[in-house]
Amino acid sequence: MTYIAKPKFHHPSLTKNRLGYTHRDYEGKISTLCAGCGHDSITASIIEACYELSIEPHLVAKISGIGCSSKTPDYFLGNSHGFNSVHGRMPSVLTGANLANRDLIYLGISGDGDSASIGFGQFAHSIRRAVNMTYIVENNGVYGLTKGQFSATADRGSKSKKGVTNTDNAVDLVAIALQLGASFVARSFSGDKTQLVPLIAAAIEHKGAAFIDVISPCIAFNNHAGSTKSFDYVREHNDAVNRLDVLTGREPISIDYAPGTVQVVEQHDGSKIALRKIDADYDAHDRVGALAFLQKHAAKGQIVTGLLYVDPDSEDLHSHLNTVEQPLNRLEADVLCPGSAALEKINASLC
Repeated sequence: MTYIAKPKFHHPSLTKNRLGYTHRDYEGKISTLCAGCGHDSITASIIEACYELSIEPHLVAKISGIGCSSKTPDYFLGNSHGFNSVHGRMPSVLTGANLANRDLIYLGISGDGDSASIGFGQFAHSIRRAVNMTYIVENNGVYGLTKGQFSATADRGSKSKKGVTNTDNAVDLVAIALQLGASFVARSFSGDKTQLVPLIAAAIEHKGAAFIDVISPCIAFNNHAGSTKSFDYVREHNDAVNRLDVLTGREPISIDYAPGTVQVVEQHDGSKIALRKIDADYDAHDRVGALAFLQKHAAKGQIVTGLLYVDPDSEDLHSHLNTVEQPLNRLEADVLCPGSAALEKINASLC
């Protein structure tokens, strides 16, 4: 299915942005994720943000790792550059590409398993180095491709599909990003497009390391007990000659609520997430205050969403390294190879 492209036909009356592009110009191939998956809602938000920003698709480089989340770049910006790396290695690939060509807009798409476990070190170093990127983690707290084991972001005390209780402390990627010096830090919910779209747009526009943690429920492993149409109930009451898993289609969870309020969102399995948006008087320029705010509300079982921190005077890796402004593939030979005299000067400076 991943090779199936959407029809190229565009209805002549589709709304266009200032570049003359429609939403269809920012789409990709047909999604193969479970019907109702929160990741598809994030894809839709990325498409909307890029459309609203009137971004040239060919000026975007989307880099991903391994996992359900890392499949999603195939579903948006089909005419952009893309690289699907190995598990946990997206940040280093993105860093190298960014150093070689600063003219592109870099979207790093990852998941909680990809960034909080095997790629945790790479995540940390890309943030502390202030790579100019929009780093989006599609966070569902489970390994969705390997039958829903707890990921490193699963909250302590939470229960798996089989009722197992998680006894490990959670890795809070937002708190880590704040501690490591990210200059744009946000958290959102895949079902809250009203909040997520502008956050993504703002992150793309930001110079420096922009990190967005997006809570995105995995419907395949949120199947609630008690329903007579649940998988467990049917298996217990069905006399079948074989056993198979079927994922039924569901509508994505969608919410909209006012700033400063708490919204309790019931997931497909009956569990609940308390989401708190930023108060109207919240200071998004206070890094220490943001960390304290996170910990305060985490103790209450609430997930804080919104723009948590932004540095209006941020810099990026190119500023720190004083690199050339022109992409490396456009530099002439005399610049790349300045000659033996320049090499001797460099060697002499190292003595």
